[in-house]
Amino acid sequence: MAFKHGITVTEIVEGARTLTAVSTSIIGLVATAPDAAAAVFPLDRPALITDIETAIGSAGTEGTLARALRAIADQTRPILVVVRVEEGENAAETASNVIGTTNANGQKTGMQALLAAQAQLGVKPKILGTPGLETQAVTAALAVVAQKLRGFAYARAIGEDVAAATAYRANFSARELMLLMPDFLSWDTEANAAVPSYAAAHAMGLRALIDTQTGPHKTLSNVAVSGVVGLTKDIHWDIEDASSEAGVLNASEVTALVRTDSGYRFWGNRTTAEAESLFVFESTTRVAQLLADTIVNGMLWAIDKPLTPGLAKDIIETINGLFRQLKAGGVILGAKAEYDEANNDVSSLRAGKLRIKYDYTVPPPLEDLGFNQRITDSYFADFSAQLSQDA
Repeated sequence: MAFKHGITVTEIVEGARTLTAVSTSIIGLVATAPDAAAAVFPLDRPALITDIETAIGSAGTEGTLARALRAIADQTRPILVVVRVEEGENAAETASNVIGTTNANGQKTGMQALLAAQAQLGVKPKILGTPGLETQAVTAALAVVAQKLRGFAYARAIGEDVAAATAYRANFSARELMLLMPDFLSWDTEANAAVPSYAAAHAMGLRALIDTQTGPHKTLSNVAVSGVVGLTKDIHWDIEDASSEAGVLNASEVTALVRTDSGYRFWGNRTTAEAESLFVFESTTRVAQLLADTIVNGMLWAIDKPLTPGLAKDIIETINGLFRQLKAGGVILGAKAEYDEANNDVSSLRAGKLRIKYDYTVPPPLEDLGFNQRITDSYFADFSAQLSQDA
C-alpha cells in the first residue's frame, strides 16, 4: 500500500434502498372527437395531458372527449393519457376502433395505444375508461388492457333497468373492473339544460382525487361527486334496506349511483371478480397493484449485481422498509418480506435465481355495519330519584 498522510473517503453504495410508491392516479382515457385539435389529440396515439382545462378547449364539441374531460375536471386536475379514436360508420365499427389492434407497422391503435404510453410518454395510466363508448366487447377488452397495465377500469353497466344491469354483470369476471349504473346528469351551458354525463368519467376523476388525497386503499364508494345535478334513472337507495334497487345492484357487484342527504355518490365497493376471489374489493385489487409495481420497478438497482447473502438481505430490507411506510399510512394492515429457503436451492442460486416471498393484508372497506337496538324498562329504576334531582 502506498504511503499517505491524510484522509481517505470510501463511498459505500450497498445496503437497503428507499422505494418510492408508483403513481396510481394517472388516467387513461379513450374517446372520440371528430373536431378536436389533431396536434393535441392525434388519432390512435397516446397524448399526455397535464392541463385538463386547456385540453378541454382543444377537444372540440363533438364525440365523447370534451364531455368526459369536463366530468373528470369537475373532480380533480389529474395527469391524463388520452387516446382519440375515429368514429365509425356504425356502432360496431366504432367499437372496433375503440378496442384497437396492432397494425402492420407495429403501431398500437385504440385502447391498445394505452400500452405504449410508458414508452412514448414516460407514464403508465392506471385508471382506465372509455366513457360513453361502452359495449360488452369494449368493456371486456378494456379489462384485458387493465390487467396488462396493472390498472383498474370503470365502465357503465348496460341495461335499461336494474334487472338488465345485473344480468349484464354476469358477462365479466375481472378483478380489474368495476361496473356502474346509471349515468349522472350535469348542466350543459350550451344547451342550457341538464344532460347525461358519463358515470365512468366521473368515477375516473374521483378515483384520481381519492388516490391523491387518501390512497388506493379507500374505495370509490360514499364520496361526494362534484358537478352533477341528477341521475339518468331513478335508483331507490335506503342505507338500511338491502332490497332497495341500489342494494340489489350491490349484491350483484354493480356500483350504484345514488343521492344521499349530502349529495350524489357512488355506492358500492365491489369488482367483477369471481365470488371466491380474494380481490372482490376495489381497494384490495388496487393496493395489490401498487405493491407489485412499486417493488418490481424499485428493484432495477439489484439486477445483475453479484448474488451474495448481503444483496439478498438488502433486497428484503428494502421491501420491508416500503411495508413499514405503507402500514404507517394505513394503506396496509401489515406485510412482511423474507428469504424463501424452500425455493432457493443450490442449483437455483448457482443459476443466478433468487426468490423472495412476501405477504400482506389490505384493510377491507367497512361495508356492513350493524347495531343491536333494544327497548328496556331498566331506566325506570331510578325514576323517583331523578324527580328529586330535578326538584
